[in-house]
Amino acid sequence: MAGCASTWHAPSDFIYAPVVAGKYTLATYQRLSDTTSPIHIYIEGDGNSFDARGVPTSDPTPNGTLVRDMAARDTSPNVVYLARPCQYIMSPTCTRSDWTDGRFSPDVIDSMTVAIKTLAQKRPIVLIGYSGGAMVSGIIINQNPDMNIERWITVAGVLNHADWTRFFGDMPLSKSLDMTALPNVPQVHYTVDGDRVVPNHLSRRWVGAENLIKIPNAKHDKIQEINLDF
Repeated sequence: MAGCASTWHAPSDFIYAPVVAGKYTLATYQRLSDTTSPIHIYIEGDGNSFDARGVPTSDPTPNGTLVRDMAARDTSPNVVYLARPCQYIMSPTCTRSDWTDGRFSPDVIDSMTVAIKTLAQKRPIVLIGYSGGAMVSGIIINQNPDMNIERWITVAGVLNHADWTRFFGDMPLSKSLDMTALPNVPQVHYTVDGDRVVPNHLSRRWVGAENLIKIPNAKHDKIQEINLDF
């Protein structure tokens, strides 16, 4: 985590706290000050999974700070940035599959689920998933109907990875779970106008044009400001 800390200055009221969850230890930044108010949990994207040539990397830690910055701007009393398995912390159980074809595997989803439940305790939950983190959060909600989800928010989200990989001609994520239907919870979906990573026409197919909010003057990995609907 030292490299991460050197490139991102966490607000003074956030603490770095690893969470042991299933097969992995997950990196988090947390600001928890109210035991009853909703907790806003920001789930990181796929990170640095592949290099510019499409070759799997040896470390999926994100190069940028977009999701951490989103969490830092959130003024709610309970805010958590939650990294994906093997980002920042390379657990002994990590394999390259965890950020490639198995990035949404049962082990990954189970770990993220344990972490979310551990962080939330009995608080209502708002899940904010960026890019591949949208898929993670959606699968978790579908698998846990008893989870107290107040709202699900996605930003430039992948919501059907089979459809997504097929469009780009990429190898299917054969070890990953997919969503067969959107969760039945209050939800808001933000897309980046002209997104080349998660094309707008795929987002419209997944959730319907009437359910999308477009973010102008941005790129998939460069979103300066966004006012999320909580």
